[in-house]
This record gives sequence, C-alpha cells and structure tokens, in this order.
Amino acid sequence: MDYWSQLFWLFLFVSAMQPVLKQRLLESERLKAIRRFEKKRSSRVITLVHRQESMGFLGFPLVRFINIEDSEEILRAIRMTPDDMPIDVILHTPGGLVLAAEQIARALQGHKAKVTVFVPHYAMSGGTLIAMSADEIVMDPQAVMGPVDPQLGQKPAASVVRVAESKPLEHLDDQTLIEADVARMALKQVKQQVVKLLSERYQPDQAERLAEQLTQGYFTHDYPIGVEEAEELGLKISQDFPMEVHEIMALYPQPQNRRPSVEYIPVPYKTGGHQPDNRH
Repeated sequence: MDYWSQLFWLFLFVSAMQPVLKQRLLESERLKAIRRFEKKRSSRVITLVHRQESMGFLGFPLVRFINIEDSEEILRAIRMTPDDMPIDVILHTPGGLVLAAEQIARALQGHKAKVTVFVPHYAMSGGTLIAMSADEIVMDPQAVMGPVDPQLGQKPAASVVRVAESKPLEHLDDQTLIEADVARMALKQVKQQVVKLLSERYQPDQAERLAEQLTQGYFTHDYPIGVEEAEELGLKISQDFPMEVHEIMALYPQPQNRRPSVEYIPVPYKTGGHQPDNRH
C-alpha cells in the first residue's frame, strides 16, 4: 500500500511539473533560435510578440496588447545595445497603448545603427507605428499592417469629429463638444508623430501624405493593409523575408486547451518528391 501511495504522489508531481518543464524547454529553444539569428545578422534581436493566452484555470481567452511593461523592456534592451550595432525587431501585435507604442517608436528611431522591423503575420495600429520608426520594414508577402488613427474608447476620433461637424452647434450637448475637441487634438498629435517618424526616410510631402492617409480616418481601424497596398500608399517595404523569423515565431505557440483548429504534418514538402509517411 505504501508503494502505491508513493507512486501516486510521484505521478501527481510529474504531472504538475510537466507544463513548467515544457515552458522552460520552449523558452530555451526560443533563446537559441534568437541567438542564431543574431549571429547571422550581427545584430540585437528584440521580439514583440502578442499571442492570445488563457486566463486562469477557467481558460477564458486573454488577448495581449502593447503596454507600458513592453515599452520598459524594449527601452532597456535598446540601452543595452551599442550605438553601432543594428537592431532587428520581430513584430507580431494587434496594437495597444498609444503611449507605449510611441515610446518604443521614438527609442528605435533614436538608435544610431540600422533598425529593421520584421512583420511575419500582422502589426496593427501601434504595431504599425513602431514599424514606421525603422530604417527598413520587411514583411512576409501575406503579412498586413493597419491604420494608426487614434481611438477615443471604442470610438474612432475621426468619426467623432465628423459627426459633430455634421450637426448644427445648437443641437450638440457639452459632452459631444468636449469629445469632438479631444478627438481633434488626438488626430493632430498622432499625425504629427507619424510625420516625425517618417521624415528621416521620406520627402516632406511624402511623409505628410502618408501620415494623412494612415491617421485621419480614411480606413476602419482594423483594416488590413497588405504589402501591395502599403507600397501604393507610399511605404517602402521589403519582401526579402528570412525563414529564420518564421522559425522563431513557431516557438511562440498559441495555448492548446481544446482541439486545434489548424492541423498539418509539420515538415516541409518538396514538389514531386516522396512525401513523409506517418504510418506507425
């Protein structure tokens, strides 16, 4: 009886430790992959990757965004990087807090060596703002960015202004007038910030036109801007995307609490070649 009791408690201990050990192994593999990429490019690699995570034992989805902790960590990494060492940023984010995104963008723009931003899947809103601070934006052919128009809570600032301007002044209450005033300031401030970020690599009229298109409410806030449309707008985009970045991204898996919605045999295939046999 004592033997089976010990075996039971050993089983519980191993079961409890398995997720921790798996996470540690995954972190170790990520660091190794990042270090290999750094050696190849002689750069400092910084990842800003936001995945949907599980909240507590109930498993509610918790979507992560750019926050102050992110900006503090990235600014710390930039300070630890020599002025003559390039920085490569792997960016995968839905956006987030404007203050944090602007801090990151300004710090990257102030770095003296070349800054490259890699967008493997998407960099929306504040992620696009960060991307525009780089000397080079490298996007996967299927990756997207998005507008950087300011939002007032759940309301686009540009829409608040348009609604206020569409009605006679006497039909607007004080709250609406205040919101419209704040929205105008937000639109002006974000546009000025984008112009500053673009001014070092674009002609003044190009920077002004790009900032106007991306900040003043010409698109919905979640509108996906692909590579071709980004180039049509005037952004300078490279599609020379390194496979190593996708390999690093594969080490940031989504939590698998339920049956996966996407499944495939995770090995590269060759056209016309013998495909792997997964019979046992």
